[in-house]
Amino acid sequence: MQAFLKGTSITTKPSAKDRGVTATAGSSGENKKAKPIPWVEKYRPKCVDEVAFQEEVVAVLKKSLEGADLPNLLFYGPPGTGKTSTILAAARELFGPDLFRSRVLELNASDERGIQVVREKVKNFAQLAVSGSRSDGKPCPPFKIVILDEADSMTSAAQAALRRTMEKESKATRFCLICNYVSRIIEPLTSRCSKFRFKPLSDKIQQQRLLDIAEKENVKISNEGIEYLVKVSEGDLRKAITFLQSATRLTGGKEVMEKVITDIAGVIPAETIGGIFAACKSGSFDKLEAAVKDLINEGHAATQLVSQLHDAVVENDNLSDKQKSIITEKLAEVDKCLTDGADEYLQLISLCATLMQQLTQNC
Repeated sequence: MQAFLKGTSITTKPSAKDRGVTATAGSSGENKKAKPIPWVEKYRPKCVDEVAFQEEVVAVLKKSLEGADLPNLLFYGPPGTGKTSTILAAARELFGPDLFRSRVLELNASDERGIQVVREKVKNFAQLAVSGSRSDGKPCPPFKIVILDEADSMTSAAQAALRRTMEKESKATRFCLICNYVSRIIEPLTSRCSKFRFKPLSDKIQQQRLLDIAEKENVKISNEGIEYLVKVSEGDLRKAITFLQSATRLTGGKEVMEKVITDIAGVIPAETIGGIFAACKSGSFDKLEAAVKDLINEGHAATQLVSQLHDAVVENDNLSDKQKSIITEKLAEVDKCLTDGADEYLQLISLCATLMQQLTQNC
């Protein structure tokens, strides 16, 4: 009993065997910690130099890394082009791993960002005094960064409340607004920021990046497979990397084929699109209705059909310009109705009826 109560004063040296067991347990624990992470995060650019195809913004950020002041920034462009990755990589290089958490505030659409949050959370962070220095001895800029991702989903009132904070706290805080549609950002905010448009990544750059990832992850995929992957991802590198990882898990080490990518990406097969055109060309409403029912029963999204039909119609040499304009106008109407929650079956029947009218004119 005394030994139990005074256990703290009794010290015994562990034997060599025990030390070996402890070391083994520790190393196995470390191995368990190395959990697999999504490739999108694993291969996210760690520094500004790794950002691809955005020369203008990279040049500005490099100047700020060399000691020049950083303006308020507004990044806009399609999804998956590197907007968030670019500012996060720049912030990590500016502040280092030690100060990154205390100097950067990131808010996106999943966070509450109403007028109250702007007045409290953002304002309080902006008013904090800048302190601390980097442990590696490199110079640290005398400001903090507030990253507002998907700023186009913020209310107009919240954006208006942000104006005064941006001006008042300009000495110690820089703002970076990120959005897909710059037209949804109020003019007083855009005039306070340096605007940078992120271009959709070229097919060549996407293919090179995907081949690098495939090589590092030992994925078997042909050049034709990579080209098809780039085509279905429509300039969104994030989507392409996610499709590649999903296809790799599905095939289980075998070569990734086009059919697997088609299934994962939710793309409607070319034969199905051809069947829709054939049914419309036949002039039979019964065949058209059966084709639409088959499409919906197979679980294909109506919005995906609208997107792929648009490409097929534009590239069809057998249609006149007038016919193409009538069909594309109908495609736009159907797309709007589907966004507003209209019934998929009725909208597709309406679209295919217009397609039938135009295709049977040539007969």
